[in-house]
Amino acid sequence: MQSTEVQAREEIRDLLMRYTAATDRFDLPGLAACFADDGELRTPAGPPMVGPDDIASGLAAQVLPDTGRPAPRYVHHHVSSTAISDVTTDSAAATSYFTVFTDAGVDHWGRYRDRFVTGADGRWLFASRRISVDGFAENSRMRPAAD
Repeated sequence: MQSTEVQAREEIRDLLMRYTAATDRFDLPGLAACFADDGELRTPAGPPMVGPDDIASGLAAQVLPDTGRPAPRYVHHHVSSTAISDVTTDSAAATSYFTVFTDAGVDHWGRYRDRFVTGADGRWLFASRRISVDGFAENSRMRPAAD
């Protein structure tokens, strides 16, 4: 493995950490700053969001929907089994698993499918992130309301 690939992998890991920390703090501008200008975020809760402004405003409408359950006092995402692949000088891909904990315990879990690009300033950014939720705990604080 070339030193440039090692550096890219570490910078991508840092991006994943910054995204996760912003998510746990409900810092939507910080989260949106992790995406390229044309970066796309797909969640199970709505249509794809494209670009940092659309991502920040779209997530504001999705975060902690009114479900009649108490809102969590805290949210901790634990990301694991991250496999970074297809690394070039300006693009890469990754898959990860996540588990979300709230004050009620394990809340929900799923997978991330990511593509990355380098921005004009050389920083790694999300070109796309696809979030798949595999399940919710019975006492989930974040499960969408039933239709």
